[in-house]
Amino acid sequence: MQYKEESHVRRLWEILAVATYLGVVSFGGPLAHVGYFHKEYVKKRKWIDEALYADIVALCQFLPGPASSQIGIAIGTYRGGYLGGILAWIGFTLPSVLLIVYAYYGLREIGEGQITFIHGLKIVAVAVISQAVWGMGRKLAPDKKRATIALAAAMVTLLWPAAYIQIIVIVAAGILGLFFADSVKISQGQAVAFSVKRQVGMWLLLLLFILLLGLPILRQTFGGKWIQVIDVFFRIGSLVFGGGHVVLPMLEKEMVPTGWVDSSQFLVGYGLAQAVPGPLFTFAAYLGAVIHGWMGAMVATIAIFLPSFLLVWGVMPFWNQIRKQSQFQKILWAVNAAVVGILLAALYNPVWINSIGNSKDFAIGLLCFGLLQYWKAPPWCVVLLACFLSII
Repeated sequence: MQYKEESHVRRLWEILAVATYLGVVSFGGPLAHVGYFHKEYVKKRKWIDEALYADIVALCQFLPGPASSQIGIAIGTYRGGYLGGILAWIGFTLPSVLLIVYAYYGLREIGEGQITFIHGLKIVAVAVISQAVWGMGRKLAPDKKRATIALAAAMVTLLWPAAYIQIIVIVAAGILGLFFADSVKISQGQAVAFSVKRQVGMWLLLLLFILLLGLPILRQTFGGKWIQVIDVFFRIGSLVFGGGHVVLPMLEKEMVPTGWVDSSQFLVGYGLAQAVPGPLFTFAAYLGAVIHGWMGAMVATIAIFLPSFLLVWGVMPFWNQIRKQSQFQKILWAVNAAVVGILLAALYNPVWINSIGNSKDFAIGLLCFGLLQYWKAPPWCVVLLACFLSII
């Protein structure tokens, strides 16, 4: 018995160590993270096989929230139970949180107005979002039907720029998908045995819905900044489809109009998020730090990632049945196209209109896009180049 306990403890430490290593070296965004995870967890350490990894990736792509973080949580849970999932998230997330919050404090100490390269961070945001729209559009809206959904979503989001409009657009797209989706491919893979029990999964999904409905009620009833912050980040973490880049428009609609963060701070933070490794959702830590220092960073980070745990652990026991349902696949078919449109709208407002002011800005942005898209340059190198070019 003691040997098994020691073995389990050693396994948990190993999960934390490997996840921390990945959190330090995983530059490049969600798609790159999937490659890093595959190399470390499947090829090098053989914790899981190719088939199981593919199924975990499919599960996390199906769920809203940060896919790469959810993949880490799922693998950690498979390897070390619930605590393994938590440690995998801590290791992968903490380096990025510390880097981006310390960067915020450094900029605040010096004074953003005194730093000319700040504008370079805003230009990088244009290039990164342009690359995301380009790549996601080719993959998720490649035909007339989905391109129409994407363009309609962009137009509606631009004409009625409110946070709740984005949710309405996603829901409407899902309904359209039920009626207009082309034939979808249904997974025929073997059933996967996850360690989470069905009853536990049901309770966790119920808790997710209770928090989604209850936090806005508490916010309206009692007010208070902390309840407002938790409500905003938890809701966005629960409803964002499409990965880290798509969190930008939803957060902007919640942060800037309320006066918690101004548009310049918002884009600077997003630029910084491209320069650090790990999940893009740690952008929430930067915003939380702007709102209320280290405590704000911690609360915002936990609030935006908590839905990932509830969703991954909640859906795990039911995934074998869900992946075979054509109705779910049709909904995703249209929702993913709508997400491309929402991101396209964000490329214009707030990113473009707050970043590109003249031909020099456009030229730098075009160069950054080319380096990212065609030369596959590391994002942190592109960030440094843009900052340098913006001051000369």
